[in-house]
Amino acid sequence: MSVARVGIVTGAARGIGAATAHRLASDRVAVAVVDLDEQAAKATVDAIAAAGGRALAVQADISDAAQVEAAVARVAEELGAPTILVNNAGITRDNLLFKMTESDWDQVMGVHLKGAFLMTKAVQKHMVDQQWGRVVNISSIAALGNRGQANYSTAKAGLQGFTKTLAIELGKFGVTANCIAPGFIASEMTKSTAERLGVDWEKFVAANAKQTPVQRVGEPDDIANAVSFLVAEASGFVSGQVLYVAGGPVS
Repeated sequence: MSVARVGIVTGAARGIGAATAHRLASDRVAVAVVDLDEQAAKATVDAIAAAGGRALAVQADISDAAQVEAAVARVAEELGAPTILVNNAGITRDNLLFKMTESDWDQVMGVHLKGAFLMTKAVQKHMVDQQWGRVVNISSIAALGNRGQANYSTAKAGLQGFTKTLAIELGKFGVTANCIAPGFIASEMTKSTAERLGVDWEKFVAANAKQTPVQRVGEPDDIANAVSFLVAEASGFVSGQVLYVAGGPVS
């Protein structure tokens, strides 16, 4: 980064979010680690600080408008105006449609879609003021459909439409918006999927690696590296795109 930037990563206490926070910090971005789990967020911040980076742990439920406004205001006051936003926070409430409850649906939509909406609405004001900004939304190959994930797949597909609309609306202010759709990533979320299916984790990983052209599953750093590219100064002509980081073609 040629200019010091401030970024926010949601769901950054662990997994893809934590890896992204670490990568942005190594790119000399001051990073706000936003998560519902305050202690885990502080652990991520401590690790970033130990590596020489600058970070701030912020506890917030991103599906709550008041908490989002307070979180973004705190980031602006303590780190500076945020001009990079990575909407990564997500949950799963997997079930087949006939077993899925209204709460299962609402919770997933609340975090993935409402959360991304509220965070982006709060942060874009700073981006417009600075006439520069980067929004990266984390979708999934599940956006193309996945058994037992009607709620999750719908939310991830919705993020792609949200991204394209942001790119159209905010482009004239120097703001880009892009979406990353990971394939199978070894994380706590995919481990929970293996548990739901009653499959041994090592066998689950091996089976997914075999189905992937590069013959391995993804790691959180694979997504963090893609985020680093999309938020860079040099990526200003890349906007409204969905980048599938999945180890091969995705149809």
